[in-house]
Amino acid sequence: MTNYEFDAAYRESGAGLFCGVDEAGRGPLAGPVYAAAVILPPQPEIAGLNDSKKISEKKREALFPVICETALSYAIGTASVEEIDELNILQATFLAMRRAVEGLSVTPAFALIDGNRTPAGIAIPCQTVVKGDALSASIAAASILAKVSRDHYLAELDKQYPEYGFAKHKGYGTKEHYAALTAYGMSPVHRRTFLHGEFPERGKR
Repeated sequence: MTNYEFDAAYRESGAGLFCGVDEAGRGPLAGPVYAAAVILPPQPEIAGLNDSKKISEKKREALFPVICETALSYAIGTASVEEIDELNILQATFLAMRRAVEGLSVTPAFALIDGNRTPAGIAIPCQTVVKGDALSASIAAASILAKVSRDHYLAELDKQYPEYGFAKHKGYGTKEHYAALTAYGMSPVHRRTFLHGEFPERGKR
C-alpha cells in the first residue's frame, strides 16, 4: 500500500476531510519545536513524499514548495524554548501540533497524528498513526514542512549565534555543539531542561 492509498482508505471511510500532523525538533538541545498540519487533495499525487528523515535535505527543500502549492490548506505551529522548559518537550510538542491544526484555513473533520499519543486540546477528533510519516502521504507532507521550516529558522539563529554552528547541526547534540557549549556557555535559545545546568549561561563565567 502506498502512502496515498493509505490516505484514500480514510477518505473512502466517509469520515470527511482530514489533515496530517507531524513534528520536528523534539530532540535538539536548542531552538523551538515545530509542527505542521497539511490537508492534501486526492490528486495530483506528489511524487517522492516520505518521512522527512528518510529523504535528503535537497529533496526536502524541493518538495517544500510543491506541498505548499498542492495542499488544500497547511499551517505551521511552534512552541518556544521557554514553553519547552516550562511544560516539558512532550507537552510543548502537543502545543505546537494544536497551533498548527488551529492555523489551518480549512477546518478538517479529523486529524491523523504521527505517533502513539493524542495531543490534548485539539478541537477535532484525532487518530494516531505509529510511523505515520512513512505510511500516510498527509503526515509525510507535514513532516517535511515541519522539518524544513525548523531548519530555516535554525539557519537564521546561526546568523545571530554563529559560534554554535546551528546551521550545520540544527541544534542537535553533536560533538561540535557540546564543544561550543563548553567554550561559550548556553545561549538564550538553548533548552535549559535538556542541559540540566551542565553549562553556564552565555557570558557568565
